[in-house]
Amino acid sequence: MNSESAKPATWRYMGFWDRLIASLLDNLLLLVVIVPLTLATYGMDYLLNPEPVQGPVDLLLTYVLPIVFVLAFWVAWQATPGKMLFGGIIVDATTGARPRPWQWAVRYLGYFVSLLPLGLGFIWVGIDPRKQGWHDKLARTVVIHRGTRGPLADLSPAPRN
Repeated sequence: MNSESAKPATWRYMGFWDRLIASLLDNLLLLVVIVPLTLATYGMDYLLNPEPVQGPVDLLLTYVLPIVFVLAFWVAWQATPGKMLFGGIIVDATTGARPRPWQWAVRYLGYFVSLLPLGLGFIWVGIDPRKQGWHDKLARTVVIHRGTRGPLADLSPAPRN
């Protein structure tokens, strides 16, 4: 049985425009935190310096913080703040369950695959019948509207072990 036939009839996929705006909001939220801290650390010269990494604080704020931000929200609530605002939740594409740790990792790394060919992997969300980007396909996840997969589709935090 393929995953399409396993999809409950109640699933409503989150579409391209909602996901795009959610992503823009997430990035804006990160910028509101990153830019002031980076400028406070390095001063206005930071903006004119062509170096990709200007020091350990820059590395942490520019590269590590976004990874931690996204993965922490995914693991805790199955969505970033932007997706939560639109009622989206990331689930396993076959079962509708909370994705496994390997799926979170593959999904995040899949962002780079989706971005490389001029963002085609993200644009694919608008083309695909299940609204999956390439990162979703690689990780075997879908983004659906919360509440459309039944009573388990709440945004409660992940269970603590």
